[in-house]
Amino acid sequence: MDICIQNIGQLVTVATDGKNVKRRAEMRDLGVIEDAVIVIRDGVITDIGKKDSFTIPDDIHTVDAGQRVALPGFVDSHTHTVFAGSRESEFALRTEGKTYQEIAEMGGGIASTMRSTREATKRELLHSAERRLQEMMKHGTTTVEIKSGYGLSVDAETKILDVLHELCEQSLTTVVPTFLGAHSFPPEFADNHEGYIELLTQIMLPYIGDRKSAVFCDVFCEKGYFDLVQTEKILKTASQCGLHAKVHADQLSSSGATELAVRLNAVSVDHLENISDAGIKALSTSETIATILPGASFFLRHPYAPARKMIDAGIAVAIATDFNPGSTMSFSMPMMLTIACTQMGMTPEETIASATINGAAALSLSDKIGSLEKGKAGDVVLYDVHDYRFIPYHYGFNHVWKVIKNGTVLEF
Repeated sequence: MDICIQNIGQLVTVATDGKNVKRRAEMRDLGVIEDAVIVIRDGVITDIGKKDSFTIPDDIHTVDAGQRVALPGFVDSHTHTVFAGSRESEFALRTEGKTYQEIAEMGGGIASTMRSTREATKRELLHSAERRLQEMMKHGTTTVEIKSGYGLSVDAETKILDVLHELCEQSLTTVVPTFLGAHSFPPEFADNHEGYIELLTQIMLPYIGDRKSAVFCDVFCEKGYFDLVQTEKILKTASQCGLHAKVHADQLSSSGATELAVRLNAVSVDHLENISDAGIKALSTSETIATILPGASFFLRHPYAPARKMIDAGIAVAIATDFNPGSTMSFSMPMMLTIACTQMGMTPEETIASATINGAAALSLSDKIGSLEKGKAGDVVLYDVHDYRFIPYHYGFNHVWKVIKNGTVLEF
């Protein structure tokens, strides 16, 4: 449908002036237009500006924004949305002082969700993921990266990737699939880590590459999971199979994972709660996006990634939810903005840039989504607020009034 959204109080364009990412002071410039209009034809933005700058076409469906605020759809560039089961019992254990690592050693953590996900049918996984994506959309998220990684076997990982393929084909949300077979070592390879590396590099990755089942390959590079040598081997194989690199880096300790990711030209490094000064320096001279996950630190009571230090160093920072059943049971991007503002020293403007254009860059999609500019997708979210800063300010409440995805006004 061709539509014209008029009477927008604040149109937050996050315009980039031809760039595909925002850094430093650019992150505070959101290109806000007041009393604005935006025209979308065939799902693509064709005109945008102040109401008095052009004539609204007669042959088009109009949406009256009622002086509300319009933002680009949020881009959640790091999630684990396809899973079965829940882990509220582990949450209760953490309130009593158990750590994430201790719970994993007790058979919880990733292994717990792996067992539930292996037992679930493809239909069950698809149905639950569809419901989650719809709720994400209601909270303003129009693009979602989803990782596998709760199967950790050929059959179970293939099942998850098949679900992701169906979501890509059927969901209103733009879904970007990532292979995270290197999430943890499954129990059947507990005493044979190299055997699992061989399974990943010789069987799973070539199969995924041939089927084009994923865009990215991610690795959890951390003590007790995959070390630097193993991570490099997996990601180099993934590159040969046509998958681009991402890395879970420096989450629980500073291991040099960020520096490795930069050397391998990873599209993004994610987490970074314990990034070193050397890691920050490496990122500052690279094109790799630093994806921070405020919800994980909040939920696990872990340190926060040094967002302020990274932004000031010229690093392109993105924000994502890390939605998963263990460390961030939340898919609310507005809540992530609030945490980033209150706990990580970021301004509202920086968080919005991080959750839109820079999140898109973390998926290599910022030429198509992440800002409201001519030629980009008509992914617009209208909020029932008078000022964009009210969104992270009034937290714990969903301010979304209407979602337009690829120019289609959605009804929930």
